[in-house]
Amino acid sequence: MRPLRCLSLIRPNMGDWRASDALTPLSLAILAARTPADVAIRLFDERLEAIPLDDDRPDLAAITVETFTALRAYAIADAYRARGVPVVLGGYHPSALPEEALRHADAVVIGDAEGSWETLIDDFRQGRLQRIYTSDSLRPLNDVRLDYRLFAGKRYAPVQLVQFGRGCRFVCDFCSIRTFYPDGVRTRPLTSFVDELAKLDRKRLVFFVDDNLFSSRAQIDALLHAITPLRLRWACQISIDVARDDALLDRLREAGCRVALIGFESLEPANLKQMGKSWNKVSGSYLEVVKKFHARGIALYGTFIFGYDHDTVDSIRRSLDFALEARLDIVNLNPLTPTPGSPLHARLHAEGRLLRPQWWTDPGYRYGAPIFTPRRMSAQELAEECFAARRAFYAWRHIAARIARSALRFDGFQTAIIALANHISRREILRKQYRALGSGAPLPLSPAP
Repeated sequence: MRPLRCLSLIRPNMGDWRASDALTPLSLAILAARTPADVAIRLFDERLEAIPLDDDRPDLAAITVETFTALRAYAIADAYRARGVPVVLGGYHPSALPEEALRHADAVVIGDAEGSWETLIDDFRQGRLQRIYTSDSLRPLNDVRLDYRLFAGKRYAPVQLVQFGRGCRFVCDFCSIRTFYPDGVRTRPLTSFVDELAKLDRKRLVFFVDDNLFSSRAQIDALLHAITPLRLRWACQISIDVARDDALLDRLREAGCRVALIGFESLEPANLKQMGKSWNKVSGSYLEVVKKFHARGIALYGTFIFGYDHDTVDSIRRSLDFALEARLDIVNLNPLTPTPGSPLHARLHAEGRLLRPQWWTDPGYRYGAPIFTPRRMSAQELAEECFAARRAFYAWRHIAARIARSALRFDGFQTAIIALANHISRREILRKQYRALGSGAPLPLSPAP
């Protein structure tokens, strides 16, 4: 038997610096809820705080890893292991590249934590920890539990995160979601989910972290009907095809939707075809889509990606012009990032176009720097034009104009959200650009004497 009295849960940042846009890591709240009650749990979120020198040598450390945090996560994992602390890695990145992650861990969890985590804990206590634990991708979401007490006293953004479904009904070229959820979308039972929502603070924004809240017409109809009486104000990520249905848009607003994130992705039809999103055009022109949302008092967060084969420097500049003219409230104008597990990464690798095939652990890579060679502009032009477009959208004069318009178009709650989101976006864009992943002060973990 091996004791498990103390567990450290860790959410790394991209490097050893603090951030101003940190949201609660739900994956760690899931682990906390499924950990035996006799285990003391400590959360260290590096976006908010440095990992302390006095982490009391836990019996086990569990680290959630995203691709952009992989280099930093591996450094943290190596430091714990040097002190004799076993490490478990999980999340999107280790699920896509378990063999890479195992070079820095004693065990890797592939996929969701439910089921796998309980087995891992039991194996650890029995002294038979396995190298890989794989979740059942078809497991029903009937027993999702979160321990929000984990976040007490932490200075997270004033947004409450929830998740109704996991997975996405679409398979986009640039997305690795299907690697993590290969069997499409699973949703939680409505009764228990609504019970969870009913306990939330109605004064704060609720954010559905679902990759696409519009999993099916039947599911979203049932969800909106169930949550409307709660009178929550919420935001979500949702596919653009929702705009085909005016009645459904009306119901979104009535149910409390105040901000919607839409992946416009590109103004070039040939790019949409290449990325597997030709269906983006089924809702009509992008300008009409924006008008439909705004007419219902729903603010829009639009995302665009650049670097597909029909993009040019002019494509980036025209997209910026559209974002400003359409009066989008928040925008991401990002260079295409080929992530492991996505069809895009595999294709660019096969074509020999990746400048940094493992950019996430490449010490020479800088955030926002070129990763691959586009067809119709240079790699450097792609990086520089995207950065210039983001800076232009978040220039102070444009932020002021957006806030003024939102004060006329929306209520005070939404205006405050838009103002805060624009301010944080501007600050984080300038802070992160060309910063080395994993960089910062020396890791504050040293081998035990």
